[in-house]
Parts: sequence; C-alpha cells; structure tokens
Amino acid sequence: MSFMKGDLLTRTRKLVKGLAKAEPVWLKAMEKAPPVTFPRANAIQKITLPEDVYIKKFFQKHPDSKHEDAIKISSFDPPPARIFGLRVLVLKEQGVAEEEAMAVADMEYRMERKEKKKAYSRLKKIARLQGKRPPPNPYPSAIKEIQAEEKKFVRDRFYNPKIIQLVRQLQEDKAAEAQERFRAGGGSG
Repeated sequence: MSFMKGDLLTRTRKLVKGLAKAEPVWLKAMEKAPPVTFPRANAIQKITLPEDVYIKKFFQKHPDSKHEDAIKISSFDPPPARIFGLRVLVLKEQGVAEEEAMAVADMEYRMERKEKKKAYSRLKKIARLQGKRPPPNPYPSAIKEIQAEEKKFVRDRFYNPKIIQLVRQLQEDKAAEAQERFRAGGGSG
C-alpha cells in the first residue's frame, strides 16, 4: 500500500470501493471521528547561532583543533571553538572591531592551551619526584585516544594463535598462486 497516496483512512476507503478488501469494522467509526492531521513543514530550516561564523573561522585557522579538542557529549564544558566564537561576540558587543576581537580570542585560546600543557608537565614532574606513575593526560588528543583503544588489537595480531594461523594460510595461498602463475607463464614461452 505504500504506492497509494493519503493516510490510512483514505487508503482503506479506496481498497473497499475497489472491492480489493472487505470493509473493516472500524471504518465507519473512523469516518465519523477521523484522526487529527498535522500540517507538514515544507522545508526544515537550518539552525544557526550567531557565533557559527566565528567557529568556522576558528577551524580554518586551527584545523588540528577538530581532532585535538574533540566535543565530549557528556561534558558541560563547551568546546574551544564555541568558546572562541562566544568570546568574539562579547568583545564585539563591547565595541571592539571584529578583527581585533578575533585576534584577542585567538591569543586567549593559545594561552589557555599553553597553560594546560605546562600544568600537565608540572604534574608529571611532581609524580616523577615522588616516585609515582604520572597521571593520565587530562587533555589528550582524540587521535591518541583512538590509538590507545586500537593498541590492543594491533598487538593481538602478533600473539593470537588464530590470527597467526590465518596469516600463514594466506601466505601459503599467495605462494601457491604465484607458483601457478610462474608455471603458466613459463610453459608457454
């Protein structure tokens, strides 16, 4: 029935009138009190925020930030790009020119990153002096997080007997295929 247009009521009426279906018990009741139809929106409008323009400019200037400053869905802290955009808007409201506002916000972003790196290096030094293991990086890059998750599987290929057996089988098949090709090529010459 997906090729027919209309809602359930109109489709059922068409089928009953065309004698393709027996009249269901609920049809008369539904005709007396038809279901509510909601108007459809023609096009879904894209939601844009005032800082979106500056976020795009931020990512053009710092393309590596997309990977390093990943958006954490469960976090209450906005990503650095959004902070940058909001800061530019605040500075513009205070009467600062757009280019100067972007330069100030960019400088603040760079300083914050530098401070975070310094703080983590100090934490590592303190841990080493105390003879403890250094704490995990509170600001790891997204790429390094993914690599840490994949590390187990990368090591697994060298030690898992099933994978080793599969690799040997593939190597034997490849060697047999190469020998076959060599024989076929050598016999015709």
